[in-house]
Amino acid sequence: MKTSHFFLKILLILAIASFTLTSCQKEKAGQTTKDPVALTQLTTDETYVEDVSNETLQDVEGVLSYNFSDQKSTDRLPCNAVIDSTTVVDDTITIFITYDGLSCNGRLLRTGKVEVRKRVGTRWGMQGASVNVRFINFSVTRVRKGQAIVINSNKTFTNVSGGFINMLGNNGFLALTHKIEGTMSINMENALTRVWNMALLRTYTGTRGQLVLTIEGIGTSGEYENLGFWGINRNNDEFFTRFDQAVIYKSVCDWKPVFGIKVNLIPAVPKSATVTFGYNSDNQLVAGDECPKHFRLDWVNGPDSGTRFLPLR
Repeated sequence: MKTSHFFLKILLILAIASFTLTSCQKEKAGQTTKDPVALTQLTTDETYVEDVSNETLQDVEGVLSYNFSDQKSTDRLPCNAVIDSTTVVDDTITIFITYDGLSCNGRLLRTGKVEVRKRVGTRWGMQGASVNVRFINFSVTRVRKGQAIVINSNKTFTNVSGGFINMLGNNGFLALTHKIEGTMSINMENALTRVWNMALLRTYTGTRGQLVLTIEGIGTSGEYENLGFWGINRNNDEFFTRFDQAVIYKSVCDWKPVFGIKVNLIPAVPKSATVTFGYNSDNQLVAGDECPKHFRLDWVNGPDSGTRFLPLR
């Protein structure tokens, strides 16, 4: 009987040792479970920053159109924001947009300032007109998730084509193209502040109520081209976000991305995450006028790889 108990104890010890060894091996390689999380985090951060930038630049375009267009309309002015009186110092006009409340769609809670500066005599509707846009302690919280970031930035916003968004579809005016280039300092949920670069070409087409926004990456850094964003992520890794196919947003889909491919690269590791937009709630590609609910994330970390479908914001 004692011998039987002794052998039972030996078997139990061996089972525990085997489990511990297997766990350790999984932890070492396991990076397979951890790495998708890290890549997903980078994708989430980059997508969130782009969403905030897109929405705020739409506000800036609306304010500039209102201030410098003969076809004034208040429906493109930002919600819960005060447009400070225009001031002129030397040859520069400065406009402050001060935020304190929800965005018009109710998704984002925004506080802080956006400063817009332009030269006297330069009309925003002119082809090639350029303004300086600065985010000043611009805090944005995603209401549904409580995810918050604070951005300070310095960007050049250029009206490449000329014209205003409310001109689209009229008198043969079919496309409005803007370029945005600059740097931003981002504090993500009390994490260390990181510096990102951005370089995007943004083209509006369509008509009022049926607008389409197409965004391409136009940045270059070393051997990497077609970049939209690049810099240091929250894990202190250098990253590059390359646009392999232009990302298309539709106003009828609440400005969600309905098409396009971006690749987030972390070359030092190496890791990558390919983001493909345009999937429905069944993880199938959308068709016709269907609006997307998910995007596809294909991740690679050395010999390991996998696929995830994640909900859009």
